[in-house]
Amino acid sequence: MDVAEAVPELVHSTRLMEGFTFQRIKTRGAEINVATAGEGPPLLLIHGNPLTLVSWHKVAPSLARDFSVVAIDMRGYGDSSKPEGGEDHSGYSFRALGEDAFEVMDALGHETFAVAGHDRGARVGFRMALDRPERVTRYAALDIVPTHHVLNNITLGWARESYHWFFMAQKAPFPENLLGADLDYYMRYKLNKKGVGLEIFTPEAMEEYIRCATKEQIHAVCEDYRATITVDLDMDTADYGRRKIECPTLVIWGTNSHCGRHFKPVEAWSEWADDLVGLPVPTGHYPAEHRPDLIYAAFHRFFHGEPVT
Repeated sequence: MDVAEAVPELVHSTRLMEGFTFQRIKTRGAEINVATAGEGPPLLLIHGNPLTLVSWHKVAPSLARDFSVVAIDMRGYGDSSKPEGGEDHSGYSFRALGEDAFEVMDALGHETFAVAGHDRGARVGFRMALDRPERVTRYAALDIVPTHHVLNNITLGWARESYHWFFMAQKAPFPENLLGADLDYYMRYKLNKKGVGLEIFTPEAMEEYIRCATKEQIHAVCEDYRATITVDLDMDTADYGRRKIECPTLVIWGTNSHCGRHFKPVEAWSEWADDLVGLPVPTGHYPAEHRPDLIYAAFHRFFHGEPVT
């Protein structure tokens, strides 16, 4: 069945995060920028790099008709605070970012909830679902394969497209200084994916991403990548073959993204999840902004417990 069938029509708006209320919530390690709207089962949305919570602006208002939607800027990104990562960078591990998210949901009164993440946010969601299976009811990942699989299956093709994983993980302040020399150019280059271009982003969203691309954010993002190839990989290696995600898991990838070109997503995810559904979509790396109709339809079905394919 076509995932775009039998779901409510997508809400279209020129405003970013139409209908959402913004607040800041303090956690033990950061102060998190949070946008909320809607009523119903709680659904947490976590963005990727180099984006902010507004990356969900084309689907979040529609989801808010059926769910209590909570969208966050991860620590280090957007309008959330940007604490230091520490000597081992663990302040930007996916576990630390996930703990922020759990504390935000606690503050909002949501004991259990579903999670959808894109890119880095999907890696945070992965760690959340693995660490606290009693709290995460459903999990959807946009355009990633698990970190352990990525770092143990590096190919030349993937490395050429994903240079930033290892460039941004270099010792500070080397990548920060180079990227900070022209942040506007960097952001436009980073978002301009092969075969897709920048046209998928609204002018308002692009303006927001560039506004948030400060030197402080760049340092935080570099800390994120430093943590990925050290403490995060150590955690995943310890869990590999020993633990799996227990909740229903939806994996969506763009057929014209580095994920779709260089990995077999369902095969990679089957190492970590048994209750698994895979869905390829005709997009690049930013599915929610490229084809929000398909992502909203898939989310609407999956988070209602309905078949996606």
